[in-house]
Amino acid sequence: VQLQASGGGLVQPGGSLRLSCVASGFEDIFSANYWGWFRQAPGKQRELVAAIGSGGWPQVVDSVKDRLAISRDNAENTVYLQMNSLKPEDTAAYYCNRLSVAGTFPDHYYGMDDWGAGTLVTVSS
Repeated sequence: VQLQASGGGLVQPGGSLRLSCVASGFEDIFSANYWGWFRQAPGKQRELVAAIGSGGWPQVVDSVKDRLAISRDNAENTVYLQMNSLKPEDTAAYYCNRLSVAGTFPDHYYGMDDWGAGTLVTVSS
Protein backbone atom coordinates (compact mmCIF):
# COMPACT_ATOMS: atom_id res chain seq x y z
CA VAL A 1 0.00 0.00 0.00
CA GLN A 2 1.29 3.44 -0.84
CA LEU A 3 0.15 7.05 -0.59
CA GLN A 4 1.62 9.15 -3.37
CA ALA A 5 1.09 12.89 -3.01
CA SER A 6 1.96 15.23 -5.87
CA GLY A 7 1.27 18.68 -7.25
CA GLY A 8 3.37 20.79 -4.93
CA GLY A 9 5.88 23.38 -6.02
CA LEU A 10 6.95 26.98 -5.79
CA VAL A 11 4.14 29.48 -6.20
CA GLN A 12 3.82 33.20 -5.65
CA PRO A 13 1.51 34.60 -2.98
CA GLY A 14 -2.03 34.67 -4.29
CA GLY A 15 -1.44 31.73 -6.58
CA SER A 16 -3.13 28.35 -6.71
CA LEU A 17 -2.13 24.71 -6.62
CA ARG A 18 -4.03 21.45 -6.84
CA LEU A 19 -2.55 18.60 -4.87
CA SER A 20 -3.36 14.98 -5.67
CA CYS A 21 -2.92 11.86 -3.61
CA VAL A 22 -3.22 8.43 -5.15
CA ALA A 23 -3.84 5.65 -2.65
CA SER A 24 -2.39 2.53 -4.22
CA GLY A 25 -3.31 -0.76 -2.66
CA PHE A 26 -6.44 0.67 -1.05
CA GLU A 27 -8.77 -0.13 -3.94
CA ASP A 28 -11.07 -2.35 -1.93
CA ILE A 29 -11.46 0.07 0.94
CA PHE A 30 -10.85 3.52 -0.48
CA SER A 31 -14.46 4.54 -0.95
CA ALA A 32 -15.51 3.42 2.52
CA ASN A 33 -12.96 5.49 4.38
CA TYR A 34 -12.41 9.06 5.45
CA TRP A 35 -9.36 10.69 3.91
CA GLY A 36 -7.49 13.78 4.89
CA TRP A 37 -4.77 16.24 4.00
CA PHE A 38 -2.20 17.18 6.60
CA ARG A 39 0.61 19.68 6.45
CA GLN A 40 3.83 20.15 8.35
CA ALA A 41 5.56 23.50 8.26
CA PRO A 42 9.24 23.78 9.13
CA GLY A 43 9.72 23.47 12.87
CA LYS A 44 6.06 22.70 13.52
CA GLN A 45 3.97 19.64 14.17
CA ARG A 46 1.97 18.01 11.45
CA GLU A 47 -1.61 19.24 11.42
CA LEU A 48 -4.79 18.14 9.70
CA VAL A 49 -6.24 20.82 7.43
CA ALA A 50 -9.00 19.02 5.56
CA ALA A 51 -10.96 15.78 5.65
CA ILE A 52 -13.57 14.16 3.46
CA GLY A 53 -15.99 11.47 4.48
CA SER A 54 -17.03 8.38 2.63
CA GLY A 55 -20.11 10.20 1.42
CA GLY A 56 -18.08 13.11 0.14
CA TRP A 57 -18.80 15.54 2.96
CA PRO A 58 -15.83 17.90 3.27
CA GLN A 59 -14.45 19.42 6.43
CA VAL A 60 -11.81 22.15 6.39
CA VAL A 61 -10.23 23.90 9.35
CA ASP A 62 -11.52 27.40 9.92
CA SER A 63 -8.20 29.13 9.31
CA VAL A 64 -8.12 28.04 5.66
CA LYS A 65 -11.70 27.11 4.80
CA ASP A 66 -12.16 30.04 2.45
CA ARG A 67 -9.08 29.07 0.45
CA LEU A 68 -8.71 25.28 0.55
CA ALA A 69 -11.12 22.64 -0.71
CA ILE A 70 -10.90 18.87 -0.50
CA SER A 71 -12.48 16.42 -2.90
CA ARG A 72 -12.21 12.77 -3.83
CA ASP A 73 -12.57 10.49 -6.82
CA ASN A 74 -13.38 6.99 -5.64
CA ALA A 75 -13.00 5.51 -9.11
CA GLU A 76 -9.41 6.74 -9.22
CA ASN A 77 -8.60 6.16 -5.52
CA THR A 78 -7.51 9.78 -5.40
CA VAL A 79 -7.97 12.65 -2.98
CA TYR A 80 -7.44 16.26 -4.05
CA LEU A 81 -6.68 19.49 -2.27
CA GLN A 82 -7.41 22.67 -4.20
CA MET A 83 -5.45 25.55 -2.73
CA ASN A 84 -6.27 29.12 -3.74
CA SER A 85 -5.03 32.55 -2.66
CA LEU A 86 -1.94 30.95 -1.24
CA LYS A 87 0.00 32.72 1.49
CA PRO A 88 3.59 32.33 2.69
CA GLU A 89 2.25 30.67 5.84
CA ASP A 90 0.89 27.85 3.69
CA THR A 91 4.46 26.78 3.02
CA ALA A 92 4.74 23.21 4.25
CA ALA A 93 5.06 19.60 3.27
CA TYR A 94 1.60 18.25 2.51
CA TYR A 95 0.58 14.65 3.15
CA CYS A 96 -2.57 12.67 2.68
CA ASN A 97 -3.69 9.75 4.80
CA ARG A 98 -6.59 7.52 5.59
CA LEU A 99 -8.32 8.76 8.70
CA SER A 100 -9.44 7.18 11.90
CA VAL A 101 -12.31 9.21 13.30
CA ALA A 102 -12.29 9.16 17.11
CA GLY A 103 -14.24 12.32 17.83
CA THR A 104 -14.57 15.84 16.55
CA PHE A 105 -12.77 17.38 13.59
CA PRO A 106 -9.89 18.10 13.44
CA ASP A 107 -8.43 17.25 16.83
CA HIS A 108 -9.68 13.68 16.94
CA TYR A 109 -9.05 12.60 13.37
CA TYR A 110 -5.85 10.61 13.03
CA GLY A 111 -3.77 9.34 10.16
CA MET A 112 -3.77 5.57 10.00
CA ASP A 113 -1.14 4.57 7.49
CA ASP A 114 2.47 5.24 6.57
CA TRP A 115 2.77 8.87 5.53
CA GLY A 116 4.70 8.62 2.32
CA ALA A 117 7.00 11.33 1.06
CA GLY A 118 4.43 14.09 0.85
CA THR A 119 4.64 17.01 -1.55
CA LEU A 120 6.31 20.31 -0.76
CA VAL A 121 4.48 23.58 -1.23
CA THR A 122 6.52 26.77 -1.08
CA VAL A 123 4.76 30.11 -1.28
CA SER A 124 7.20 32.89 -1.91
CA SER A 125 7.76 35.87 -4.14
